[in-house]
Amino acid sequence: MYKNLPSTFFLSSWRHPGVNWTFSFVCSLYLDLLSRIDLDELMKKDEPPLDFPKTLEEFEYAFNDQGQLRHIKTGEPFVFNYREDLHRWNQKRYEALGEIITQHVYELLETKCNMSKEILPIDASKDEPKSFIYLSADALTNPSKLLVLIQGNGVVRAGQWARRLIINEDMDSGSQIPFITRAMEEGYGVIVMNPNENYLEVEKPAKSSPEPSPDGSDEPAEKRERKDDKEMRKKRDFYEKYRNPQKEREVEQIPIRENSSPEEHTIYVWDKFVSKSAAKNVLIVAHSYGGLSFVELMIQREAEVKSRVRAVAMTDSVHNVWHQEAGKSILEWMQEHCCNWVSSSEPLDTPVETMLPDCPRVSAGTERHELTSWRSFHSIFKFFANALEAQDCEAKPCTSVTTRSSNRAKHEEF
Repeated sequence: MYKNLPSTFFLSSWRHPGVNWTFSFVCSLYLDLLSRIDLDELMKKDEPPLDFPKTLEEFEYAFNDQGQLRHIKTGEPFVFNYREDLHRWNQKRYEALGEIITQHVYELLETKCNMSKEILPIDASKDEPKSFIYLSADALTNPSKLLVLIQGNGVVRAGQWARRLIINEDMDSGSQIPFITRAMEEGYGVIVMNPNENYLEVEKPAKSSPEPSPDGSDEPAEKRERKDDKEMRKKRDFYEKYRNPQKEREVEQIPIRENSSPEEHTIYVWDKFVSKSAAKNVLIVAHSYGGLSFVELMIQREAEVKSRVRAVAMTDSVHNVWHQEAGKSILEWMQEHCCNWVSSSEPLDTPVETMLPDCPRVSAGTERHELTSWRSFHSIFKFFANALEAQDCEAKPCTSVTTRSSNRAKHEEF
């Protein structure tokens, strides 16, 4: 009856005395319709159970020869909106797939990259929470150079830059595997940090609810009515958010000793592994929050870092030398030894202006934050090669020294 009336009619007509419709009538009609809705019946239209496949095969997905995740029957990319109007369920399904991807990347680190898992803390007891990192076979014994990879914050674990890219783009763009394989080809030892594995989740025991009184007769009628109204509003709000979702398990987070934050983890891995490695040249790639963790490492271990690290390639780092209170000597060192490839519409390696007095910033050739590591891949290894060449020239006379700025790579498509 009212569907053909303009949307502004009900809001404006009550101001005109010549129109019989009134604003109060419309409101009462709306409330009457609401009162007729059986919310309990609507809420029986439950979302599906939050039980999802445990393997890629059960999800019916696999990675093709190009490293792209595809449905094994249709060949289509991953579909997030698997069920209409069930965003929470779709998100939980996506997260379940993400956990499988994490395990798949671990397997690739061990099988394709021949890396080994090292448990943290190194003196962990049998029952305490643990984390781990990955090391190449020569990570601690390579006398020449060591590459250290530090990812950003969030759900990503060892071997990943961005889980979203692995699922929606391909393995190369979202994982650290291209960096690892190229580093090994060029004679680096490799350490892959795992800065977001900070705690063990333990399910809390279910709470027993108190027995209600049989008929609620111990409560005044007026109080029961107010409670019923409140419950009805809660039900309505609950349903409007999503259809009767299953209650999620409650968990307690037990921190991992000396690894309870990305910053703490970075310092721990430096102290227990990087500083004790044989390599005279340490080179670091730090993405997003990994850049902040590196700056914190510099603040805490300034002399050690300066003596071992030859270059740091940051990709869209979120560090802030003012908020982190980095000293003048750190800023001067970063100007000479760091470069930050930031998200930008400019071509790859184009200088980008900055207000911070820390390190040079250049374009990563993309405006997508999560893609900055992959798009700057070739430029980063050229940056490292130049830094190592400059270091060799300090140790012995050179006829010419190739500077970082004169050899920045031009825009490359890959």
